[in-house]
Amino acid sequence: MVTFLRKATLENRHGAMQSQEVTSELDLVDLYSGAGGLSLGGARAGFSVRGAVEFDSHAIKTHKTNFPKTIHIEKDIAGISGSALLTELGLGNKRLTGIIGGPPCQGFSSIGRNEKDDPRNKLFVHFFRIVGEVQPKFFLAENVPGILNRQYDYIRAEAFRYVENEYTILPPLTLSANEYGAPTTRTRVFFIGFLPNEIKGLSVDDFIPPSRIKKISVQNALQGLPQQIDPNWKSDDECWRKVGPIGNDYFSVRLKGKVPITVGDEIALTKLHTENKVSGFIGTAHSRKVIKRFAKVNPGSYDSISKCRRLELDGFCPTLRAGTGPDRGSYQAVRPIHPTEDRVITPREAARLQGFPDWFQFPPTKWHSFRQIGNSVSPILAERILSVIRGALGSEGSQEE
Repeated sequence: MVTFLRKATLENRHGAMQSQEVTSELDLVDLYSGAGGLSLGGARAGFSVRGAVEFDSHAIKTHKTNFPKTIHIEKDIAGISGSALLTELGLGNKRLTGIIGGPPCQGFSSIGRNEKDDPRNKLFVHFFRIVGEVQPKFFLAENVPGILNRQYDYIRAEAFRYVENEYTILPPLTLSANEYGAPTTRTRVFFIGFLPNEIKGLSVDDFIPPSRIKKISVQNALQGLPQQIDPNWKSDDECWRKVGPIGNDYFSVRLKGKVPITVGDEIALTKLHTENKVSGFIGTAHSRKVIKRFAKVNPGSYDSISKCRRLELDGFCPTLRAGTGPDRGSYQAVRPIHPTEDRVITPREAARLQGFPDWFQFPPTKWHSFRQIGNSVSPILAERILSVIRGALGSEGSQEE
């Protein structure tokens, strides 16, 4: 067993003497990886993100930026076999530890069209087909609660046929990110299965959030970020801004530190830890009429025309929407109104509210940034779940609180 420790230039790059231990034998592949919310949670839980498969060219570019040592496969999973995947990952006969991923959820979403015959629904089945062919020690699939609706029983049944004979499959876990220390109420369903000869005693009760978890409000999440955003900030240089101090609790530590081996863009890490500069403060130009309307919107209430909701400082952020892709008109998602400013939130504020660290990079455009953030699993929730699974694997142990 070979263990690597990330310790290079700790003082000026990470802000504190800390290291993240990752064991090379604990390899994951992230299917439908998107920008990498699940990947980051896995890396922080102690796994090595060996591969990421994503068809969206913009999303996989973001993943490459933040996971530069991961093998990236820009292909449609429907056309990939398990053996071809293992070949591209260079694993040979070695068993993959885990397959994780969030198959497209738009067809199952109650916010979307909730279409029973949406062709993207079949991508959920392909996730389990790959699992059945590769036979990793465990799998974790994430989706929206709508997938549990009776009209999709046939989709789940078709998917589980690939794994039900070999794997112990836990009942679906419906989890809200805010109960695990993230500042958003985003609720998702997780399907977890494992080979009983590799993992023993793992149950639904293991994923119940401990009572000691600190609740993170919108105010906590936005701490230290500049509130005054120039609507004309568009260029890359303009959108890097200094941020103020934050706390030292579980959430705050993950905003600046907890950087796993092989993860992170070096430029972003250096700017954060030497200049306190963070990207993503892209401005939005509102008309005077809109600003006046926003000024009348109370916390927790909606603007009657745009349907934008004003965030509550002492509350949680609702689920951030992703908007639609080019195949559905490229519509930008409705964004929340800042809790104290009469404007919609920036991509960096959205990233904070989803639980992404300040060093995590997103595209330099609002549409792509919000789409990727809205489609992501909160890394805070992902780390909590995958830490439980890592601990159940045996001698490696679980992660610290």
